[in-house]
Amino acid sequence: MTAQAQGDPDQRNAADAERRYRSLALVVVLTGVMITAVDTTIVVLGLPVMMQRLHSDMVGMVWVIMAYLLVLTMTSTQLGRFGDMFGRVRMYNLGFAVFTLGSVLCGLAGSGGQLVAFRVVQGIGGALVSANSGAIIADTVPPRERGRAYGLTSIGWNVGAVLGILLGGVIITFVNWRYIFFINLPIGLAGLGLGWRVLRERSPRQRRPLDLPGVGLLGGGLLLVLLALTRTTGAGWDLGTLLRLLVGLGLLGGLVLWERKARAPLLDLGLFRHRVLSASVLAALLQSMGSYAVMFLIIMYLQGVRGMSPFAASLLLVPGYVLGGLVGPWAGRLADHMGARVPATVGLGLQVAAFFMYTGLTPESPLALVVAASVVNGVGNAFFFPSNNSAVMANAPQGAYGVASGLLRTLSNVGMVCSFALALLAASSAIPRSMAFAIFLGVSRLTPVLGAAFVGGLHEALRLAMGLVACAAVLSILRGREERAQH
Repeated sequence: MTAQAQGDPDQRNAADAERRYRSLALVVVLTGVMITAVDTTIVVLGLPVMMQRLHSDMVGMVWVIMAYLLVLTMTSTQLGRFGDMFGRVRMYNLGFAVFTLGSVLCGLAGSGGQLVAFRVVQGIGGALVSANSGAIIADTVPPRERGRAYGLTSIGWNVGAVLGILLGGVIITFVNWRYIFFINLPIGLAGLGLGWRVLRERSPRQRRPLDLPGVGLLGGGLLLVLLALTRTTGAGWDLGTLLRLLVGLGLLGGLVLWERKARAPLLDLGLFRHRVLSASVLAALLQSMGSYAVMFLIIMYLQGVRGMSPFAASLLLVPGYVLGGLVGPWAGRLADHMGARVPATVGLGLQVAAFFMYTGLTPESPLALVVAASVVNGVGNAFFFPSNNSAVMANAPQGAYGVASGLLRTLSNVGMVCSFALALLAASSAIPRSMAFAIFLGVSRLTPVLGAAFVGGLHEALRLAMGLVACAAVLSILRGREERAQH
């Protein structure tokens, strides 16, 4: 700010008002991130009780998580495009409303099938929130401060994850499983009211046609692949499962061909011409594919091999979330000053180190090893996400923040949903398939012999995760030097 601006009362007032708006807008975005993070961890803890109360089976309960992730994956880019067309704030607030409605419906579900269906509704709301939150930050915060802003969102995610663990344990133990969904009602209404009152549209509307064939190919392909993987985990391979897998992979191959000629593609392959942007979104894909499953595998180890409850097992991961939340804003500011390449790559390197630490787990390992590895992993996440996200938004074409944000979320969600399926598949390769589901849902414990076998399978899955994240690190370091705007 110039000396003249500093001495002009009107300009000072305008600058103060702008700072207040940015702060309040970040609070709204943090609320959205937090509520989705709460939902991620709290639902995992509630799966065993929900299966018993709703008289469902293990495969059905696994789809309580898979359905939500699949909807996020299918709709993120299109709902980010809705933000470009109809207003990001409007779509973000609509997402809060739909997510809250879906949460209430989930709490009222009378069967496992209903719960999965209502999770689809919840997923649509979550996609509206996540696909537009990054674009709102890009509209609100100057380029030189976006890394710090994305770092602050990591606080919301980590606080939400910790709250999900703590509240989930209390609610499931002392109240009723339905309140793990009902708790989103007051949070969602508060976030909706705050967003409606605070957020302002700051970008011009741009008409963008939808790519419904692309959505169908992506959704159908992923659905068939995931059905094949989950069925294989529970019942082994058969001709029907193999056909599902082949048809699903064929649809995903068809998606790539369709996107090359589509007038308004679901995945804008033209964005991949930009070296920094393409390396950033592909690094996010590999990172999520490698790392998302690790939390579930470690919880399976703690429950099935060490005999801990889901709540007690999750508590061991809390220090990693807490420290990650504290480091995130600092790592984001570092990315603002030097670009994303170094801090994001350091974060991925820390994650590889954490997974290597996990490969030292045995049936008798001290639980301090789990805590230490989770802390290293949490710090790695804190370095990677704000840096990488800011790189995507800083290098997105002007007027396409929603599309770029949706592309990032889509590829990240593809990695997450595939990682989840691969985690169960890895576990079922080392122990009886039905036992893998039982351990994951916290309703069974392994014998010493099966426990040792599962640890061997865990090590193989962790080595795969290390390889995927290491490939993400190579992409990250090769993304090139950014030319970030400084205004």
